[in-house]
Amino acid sequence: MSVADRVAGRVAALQMVSGADWQQNLRSAADLIGQAAAGGAQLLLLPENFAVFDSQQLLERGRPEQDPDGPIRTFLAQQARQHGVWLVAGSLPILSADGRRVRAACLVYDDQGQEVARYDKLHLFDVDVADAQAAYRESEQIEPGDALVVVDTPVGRLGLSICYDLRFPQLYQQLANAGAELISVPAAFTQVTGEAHWELLLRARAIETQCYLIAANQGGVHNARRETFGHSMVVDPWGRVLNRHARGESVVVADTNLELVAEMRRKMPLLAHRRALGMLPTRDGG
Repeated sequence: MSVADRVAGRVAALQMVSGADWQQNLRSAADLIGQAAAGGAQLLLLPENFAVFDSQQLLERGRPEQDPDGPIRTFLAQQARQHGVWLVAGSLPILSADGRRVRAACLVYDDQGQEVARYDKLHLFDVDVADAQAAYRESEQIEPGDALVVVDTPVGRLGLSICYDLRFPQLYQQLANAGAELISVPAAFTQVTGEAHWELLLRARAIETQCYLIAANQGGVHNARRETFGHSMVVDPWGRVLNRHARGESVVVADTNLELVAEMRRKMPLLAHRRALGMLPTRDGG
């Protein structure tokens, strides 16, 4: 597919407030997918943990998803096919090979309902946060991924990432090096970390990579210990926020233009200017 065939596109970030009932979460996702499709979106992004938000259910729900015909994967394929959209499925648990942990997998479905890509979250959120939960230790139940993923879509070449990845700019630079024109960021940023850093990081990654960033966050109170920040948004390659929504379930739609990506990269060729800093010596300036 040539750039001329896919210059303009419409994308949607779907903001959810997922709970402990994974089947209800799927019903909520279906409503939002239908709204986004009716609004003309061609590529839709669900948030991290859109179906299974309760960490105690990861192994239980991750086991059947080893099979492409697992209930959540079947739902995703049906939704993409029914609405004729490309669906980027935030993250769902898929049991790891050793059976002791899961992978946090972002699956991509084309408009025929075919699974065309899978990215497993690389950076795990093992962090202390000043909120009611206090400590997050994803590595206790999640096995990290081991590969970057970029996939061609009707709206451009899409790089995949998940939540905590956002704090590691080298990952995004490598996605840009691999030809990404858009990058998806499904997330469950906490209220505390999101309020401090969410928009800053998204806009910085967009500017650094000269890509559109599509960011779908969880956005609300999930239980007595978990609150997420929301503010799902689409950011253009100049760092401008094209659309956003603060709290609660919502569909955040924006139009993208690959000509803008090409023009910015032509005028300010960051990829060509980047030095291989790992090859340079470090001197003590004292």
